[in-house]
Amino acid sequence: MQLHNSSSNTIILLSLAMVLLHFPSGYSEQLPLAPAIYVFGDSLVECGNNNRLPTVSRADFPPYGTDFPLGPTGRFTNGRTVADFIAEFLGLPLPPPYLSRRRRLETPTGLNYASSSCGVLPKTGRKYGKCFSLEEQINLFQKTVELEVPRYYQNEEEISTYLSKSIFVVCIGNNDYINHIEPDDLHKHRTSSQSFAHLLIDHLSQKLERLYRLGARKIVIFEIGPLGCIPFVTRRLKHSGKCVEEINMRVHLFNTLLSSLLKNLTSTLHGSAFVLGHVHWLSYDALMNPSSYGLKDSSNPCCVTWMNGTSACVPLLVPCQAPDQHYFWDALRGCLFDLDEVLFKLPLVETALESSEWRRLSLEI
Repeated sequence: MQLHNSSSNTIILLSLAMVLLHFPSGYSEQLPLAPAIYVFGDSLVECGNNNRLPTVSRADFPPYGTDFPLGPTGRFTNGRTVADFIAEFLGLPLPPPYLSRRRRLETPTGLNYASSSCGVLPKTGRKYGKCFSLEEQINLFQKTVELEVPRYYQNEEEISTYLSKSIFVVCIGNNDYINHIEPDDLHKHRTSSQSFAHLLIDHLSQKLERLYRLGARKIVIFEIGPLGCIPFVTRRLKHSGKCVEEINMRVHLFNTLLSSLLKNLTSTLHGSAFVLGHVHWLSYDALMNPSSYGLKDSSNPCCVTWMNGTSACVPLLVPCQAPDQHYFWDALRGCLFDLDEVLFKLPLVETALESSEWRRLSLEI
C-alpha cells in the first residue's frame, strides 16, 4: 500500500502503522471492516469543528491544508490526519466534523467530534475561546446515538450491534499537559506531576466508561507523545539537550497509568476492547534519530509560526518546500512522513506493540 507524503501528526503516526499491520489485508476489495468510525480528541485529529466556534484555535486558512484535496478544512496539518488514514484503511469515508453545514448524520459511517485546544479537563483551552471538552464531545455523540442513528436501524438490538462493531478513536490529553506547563512550574516536586497524572486518568476513566455505556466496544486510545520535544516547549523552557526531559517524564507517568487503566477496563467491562496506541517512545526515537526515518529536520516547524516558532502557522505564508522531511508542521503538531519508512522497520514496530490487543480488535471487527 502506497501512502503519499502529506503532513499530519507524527506524534501518533507510528501507532497508525501498527493499526495497519494488524488489521486484515485487502480492505479495498472488501466491504468496510467496520460500519463506522467515531473520533474524539484535540487538534491532532480535528477536521473542522472549531471553524464554527468563537475561538482563535482554528486551521481553516493556508498553509494548513496545502496538500489536502479540499484545501484548508480545519485540519491542523497540510494533509490528512491519522484519523483520516484509519478511516480510509477501514474502507470508510472520512468522518465529517459534527459541526458541518449538514449536522445530520448523512450516512451511518461515523462523525468527528474532536476540537482543538480542549482536553480531558473541562477548563483546558478555554483561554483561546470556545472548544469542546471530551465531556462535551461525548454529549454530542449521545445526541447522535439518540436522534440520528435510529433513522437507519429498526430496533435497539440493531443499533447495539452497529455501535459494538464500530471503531472509536480517542486522541486527547495533550492540551491538558500543555496548559499545565509553565516556566516556573518545571522543577516543582515530583508528587505534583503524579497528582496531575492521576487526576487526568480519573477524569478520562469516567469518560471512557460513559462511552461504553452509550454502546462503544472497540476503543483505540493513543498515548501522549514526547511533548518535551515540541517547539512550543523547547523554545520556552530552559533545558539542556534536544528536549525538556522533565516534561517527557511527566507525560510518561500518565502513559503508564493509561496502559493500566485500559487493561482494567477491558477486563471489567464485558465485551470491550480498549486498545492502547503506543506512540511515545517510537516518536521519541524518530526525534532523536531523524535520518533513520527519512527526516532532515526534527527541531523546527515547517510553516512560519507566530511567537518565535512557538505557536500556530501564520496565515498565507509559504511553508517549507519539503514537509515530508520535517518532523514538525507547526510548533505543536507534526508532519506525516512516508509510512513506508516505518513499515520497513517492522522489528521496531512489533516490539512496541502489545500485539494481542490489536489482534483481538481486528478479529472481532
